[in-house]
Amino acid sequence: MDESRIARINELYHKSKAEGLTAAEKEEQAKLRAEYLAAIRANIRGQLNNIDVVNKDGSIENLGEKYGKNNKHAN
Repeated sequence: MDESRIARINELYHKSKAEGLTAAEKEEQAKLRAEYLAAIRANIRGQLNNIDVVNKDGSIENLGEKYGKNNKHAN
């Protein structure tokens, strides 16, 4: 998500607190917030999928390969 969209989220937030939003602006705000949350989830999922754990026997296990791609909670 680029900086202009984040700035727009902030603009709409401040406007909602100051004077309120029109129906179209509320719809835009909801869409932008959903897009923002999806981007955050994707970033965190990417980070978690790159974690390696060293087991007691010395083997290295990638959690993304073990849980990430076929995980039922991936959405």
